[in-house]
Amino acid sequence: MKPHRPAPATPTRLATPLAVLAIALLAAGGARAADWSDTALSYRYGTKFAEPFIDDDIAKHVVNFSHVSGYKYGKNFLSVDFLLSDEHDPSAVGADSGAHEAYAVYRHTFDLGKIMDRNLAFGPVRSVGFTAGFDVNSKTDAGYNSKKRMLVVGPTLSFDVPGFLDVGLYALRESNAPFNGFTQTSTRRYTYDNHAMLSAAWAIPFSAGIPLSFEGYANYIGTKGRNEFGGPTAVEINVDMQVMYDMSAAVGAPKNTFKVGVEYQYWKNKFGNPSDTVPGATARTPMVRAEYHF
Repeated sequence: MKPHRPAPATPTRLATPLAVLAIALLAAGGARAADWSDTALSYRYGTKFAEPFIDDDIAKHVVNFSHVSGYKYGKNFLSVDFLLSDEHDPSAVGADSGAHEAYAVYRHTFDLGKIMDRNLAFGPVRSVGFTAGFDVNSKTDAGYNSKKRMLVVGPTLSFDVPGFLDVGLYALRESNAPFNGFTQTSTRRYTYDNHAMLSAAWAIPFSAGIPLSFEGYANYIGTKGRNEFGGPTAVEINVDMQVMYDMSAAVGAPKNTFKVGVEYQYWKNKFGNPSDTVPGATARTPMVRAEYHF
């Protein structure tokens, strides 16, 4: 597998099915006024990021915009990361500046019980939903220049806990069209085998004398067949979790306005690269994090 990194690449249009899905989902969510919403800007920083085919630890600054909202029949989630690497993940071959990347995630979950006007709760499950959405990224680096497009569909269970805990089993259809900065070779958009993802996302408040919350997500992603260069792919395990302190009262702001905390990410076989043969394919990354909600 060639280095999973991006260099200068020409803009590409979203595949037609992805664009249609995005428009349909946004229209579905926007057709009704939100009953509730939360929009936030956050910043996180760590010095132990890893990227496949890079031996060194990488420092990254990550700025995130996120929005979640709910309406009568479901909820929307949007997250956009802007990631800035140091020189160990260079922006081009021979460059002393770091790579930069934008990664967007959108999910729309339909609450099937509310749509059918039926109580679908059972045991610890609060509601049953159906989720559809996409991931899309663009990265500029020395080796791979990722242009990922991924469609996501499948059922979601929402559990009856303080805060929220959602668990879903999703089908993924992923493609990429990399550009190798070392060989100056473009690869035509390649679609991997359809594969599955078991995913959980949560935010659970608790107290230890101060207001805290345990938040994060965990993904178990199945193999996706051969990669675009003919090599094997491996099961991915990606767990990202944080403990956040709501410091809003300390600065005279409304609850859940300002949060600070620590975060840790474990990502094995990153992007499907087998860790036993690819250096940098497993990340163990502690971070500091700050959020402003408005």
